[in-house]
Amino acid sequence: MPFITILVEDNKMISETLVPALEELANARVVAIAATASGAREAMERWRGQWHLMVVDLFLAAGSGLEVLQAVRQRNPGQHVFVLSNYATPDMRRRCLAQGADGVFDKSTELDMFFEHCMGLPDPEAG
Repeated sequence: MPFITILVEDNKMISETLVPALEELANARVVAIAATASGAREAMERWRGQWHLMVVDLFLAAGSGLEVLQAVRQRNPGQHVFVLSNYATPDMRRRCLAQGADGVFDKSTELDMFFEHCMGLPDPEAG
């Protein structure tokens, strides 16, 4: 069973590249792409209780990934949130993890590690 995935990313080119990579490398089925924090909240509401993976960029067209992390802080144990950003500084990593992110990865240098973590998530049917 694929991971029902919400992508929170405002760069269309990155989304167009990331979606097929997630589907091929991470057994994901991207059901929503949100470019804003409010769009992410709408996608969370639409797929409440059904999504397994959320991939969040920090800088969005409106709002921020930190707002999304705050909104998704209360979630089911089988729901995982990874931050994938070009701004994965040590301080930002600490802030994201403190807001409940399960992992923080740099888009330009840690994509392999990001996909390894995605592939290491427990099977959604097992939970």
